[in-house]
Amino acid sequence: MFKKKRRKILTKTFALVLGLGFSTQINAQELPKPVIQSTWAEESDGLNHDYYPRPQMERADWVNLNGEWDYAILAKGTSVPSQYQGKIKVPFAVESSLSGVGKNVGKDQELWYSKTIDLDKKLRKGRVLLHFGAVDWESEVFVNGQKVGIHQGGFDSFSYDITDFLKSGSSQELSVRVWDPSDDGPQPRGKQVKKPHSIWYTPVTGIWQTVWLESVPTSYLTEVQLQPDFDQGAFRVSAKVNKSDKDQTLEVIFSANGSEVGRSAFKANENGLITIDNPKVWSPSDPFLYDVTIKLRSGKKVLDQVKSYSALRKISVEKDQNGIERMMLNNEFLFQYGPLDQGWWPDGLYTAPSEAAMLFDIEKTKEMGFNMIRKHVKVEPARWYYHTDRLGLLVWQDMPNGDHGNNWESRPGILGHGTDKVRTKESEGIFKKEWKAIIDGLSHFQSIVVWVPFNEAWGQFKTKEITEWTMEYDPSRLVNSASGGNFEMEGTKITGDIIDLHNYPNAVMPEPEIYGKEQVIVLGEFGGLGLPVEGHTWQEKDNWGYQSFKTRGELQEKYKELMASMIPLIQRGLSAAVYTQTTDVEIEVNGLMTYDRKVIKFDIAALKSLNEKLYDVKVEF
Repeated sequence: MFKKKRRKILTKTFALVLGLGFSTQINAQELPKPVIQSTWAEESDGLNHDYYPRPQMERADWVNLNGEWDYAILAKGTSVPSQYQGKIKVPFAVESSLSGVGKNVGKDQELWYSKTIDLDKKLRKGRVLLHFGAVDWESEVFVNGQKVGIHQGGFDSFSYDITDFLKSGSSQELSVRVWDPSDDGPQPRGKQVKKPHSIWYTPVTGIWQTVWLESVPTSYLTEVQLQPDFDQGAFRVSAKVNKSDKDQTLEVIFSANGSEVGRSAFKANENGLITIDNPKVWSPSDPFLYDVTIKLRSGKKVLDQVKSYSALRKISVEKDQNGIERMMLNNEFLFQYGPLDQGWWPDGLYTAPSEAAMLFDIEKTKEMGFNMIRKHVKVEPARWYYHTDRLGLLVWQDMPNGDHGNNWESRPGILGHGTDKVRTKESEGIFKKEWKAIIDGLSHFQSIVVWVPFNEAWGQFKTKEITEWTMEYDPSRLVNSASGGNFEMEGTKITGDIIDLHNYPNAVMPEPEIYGKEQVIVLGEFGGLGLPVEGHTWQEKDNWGYQSFKTRGELQEKYKELMASMIPLIQRGLSAAVYTQTTDVEIEVNGLMTYDRKVIKFDIAALKSLNEKLYDVKVEF
């Protein structure tokens, strides 16, 4: 989100008190409290995130390694520590209160983790995989003192086969070194800065998603792709296999409500097409999911088996009767409307306290009458996207930004054009590698319908190249090249599928007669209506929204005005809009809910009624 200069906004840098002054030796049940915290953190239920973390490929034999680890914060370049400074609760970043530490790390220090585990014999029958949901930013993993590997990337999952690093007996020692330069480095980091202020928030360092072990056979499925072919009522299936051979086959079974509706078997290194009996469509109003079983066979023997699911849906573009490009879902126009969702928590920062907490935001968004979420410069755990699949919320997925420094321009109704940043070769490589990894990791989730490589010129570079690569790499989704600009144009044609304008607080759009002939028109950010709620703010004063109000009634009346102004825009050519935002975040108070999720600022029924009127606007084709 970007602050307009024409509007006075308070951006006073504030000193975070999160965790300062707490002892390094702390019991997991006596966590340092943040300024405010959510109910789930207070109840302390589900803080280990014990659910299976990869719903797109589920196996039976696994062990959750979340919970207490030893930690130390040492000068950068220090070898594996012989002593540790206290306990940290995984999967919460070290700066968060739920970690039990609440300390900053920074570019000149490294965070070390250590945990001794007892590995059951049944998990050692084949190969043992060590999985990390996400670690921000650079991590180096050791097993029993031996280096296993280094990974760079704060938002993508990764794993190692640690079988050959295990020693005899059940007791095994895991160690992880983490370095995160925050905004002193060029890496994707989203809203994290070392000195939080305004729309920039507390750093997130270290393990912030689930760590887990999994037992697999010697030859096993490493990846499964289930992509819908909507117009054929079928799914295209492919897989990657570790230690595959030409005699292996894949058997894939689709089921609906317990009854088989499609089955096929084909060579493990080939692609398959499975036609579905009486195909049922996925949509926000009816988010139907198929259950899928995938078996890797060698003759009659099943070598490996995973459970999965998928959905039959299509996202595309079509001109209406006036020649304006419209965003289509399942070959029909559906106005997409949802909040900007940043996914921050006062107690867990990047990590929701529990699955119930994570699910709360999604369920409330649905209850409020939204049919879409823009996941803003952050990537969530896989389970979050499973819930948007299951509950029926469309998702626009941003690439987390980094390496800022270029200019940005935008004016209401007029397209802005600034400059692409000239990044170093290293910086470009980091971005491209992680963007590909994010797309690979999230491509399973059919609720995701739009990729957003850049936001408001934050580190934006080689826009045309990155956009066209994304479109070619995943043609099953639309690409919003630069939400809010910079726009790379050839005449009135912008690279990518979408032209996306930001404006606060009112709803506007580019002229459809000029720009809508070749691009889908969307309002990527608007609203930002602020209401501080006493006792539920990150700081007592100097909080801000793009336009602030003193009462709930004033806030709701302005929102009603915004919704009324949106209807003629939809009629003229607007295909989607994103309201800022789901919750307050740190000093921002422009959320539909407070940061601790204890107060919903709107009457939910009234909000739903206003929002659903947008979907009733008729567009002729």
